Amino acid sequence: MRPWNSATERELRTLLNAWDPIGVADLVDDEYDCMLAPLLGRLHHGAGRAEIGEFLRRELEEHFGLGPPGPPPDAMAARVLAWWAAAGRTGGAPGT
Repeated sequence: MRPWNSATERELRTLLNAWDPIGVADLVDDEYDCMLAPLLGRLHHGAGRAEIGEFLRRELEEHFGLGPPGPPPDAMAARVLAWWAAAGRTGGAPGT
């Protein structure tokens, strides 16, 4: 069982679609769903900005085939962490 709920996934999907590093969010809303569970798992286990940024960078380069100077993953990492903290999520019980 995942330690987060579907509302949390929808919120993160919205953030990723707003970032839209490959420019397709207007056409499909699930393009970045491959990043949801890995990001939420990292957040749940207390990952910091460097780890989140590195994950995003690797996904952009290795999964989506983008190379530098693509969208800045460090700025997105900061947004994801701010969203996680603002919702009071710190890991722990399912649904948090």
